[in-house]
Amino acid sequence: MATRLAISRLGITRSMESTRGATRYFSDGKGRVLSEEERAAENVYIQKMERERLEKLKQKAEKEKAAKEKESAEKKTEDKP
Repeated sequence: MATRLAISRLGITRSMESTRGATRYFSDGKGRVLSEEERAAENVYIQKMERERLEKLKQKAEKEKAAKEKESAEKKTEDKP
């Protein structure tokens, strides 16, 4: 209950809350706490992976858009006698 109250007071949205919960603070099953350098390296890696994922999604969306435009252009040429 206190956590919900604190979160609502801070104005953290659910999406921010779930992102925050995904942060790893342990590097292995032994429960070893990451050093600041290890955490920084992990954050850089995660950001790189996210950028690559977003780039792939962007390229996929562009391909789909181009395919739709091509399809609609072909439809228009077929409709004209």
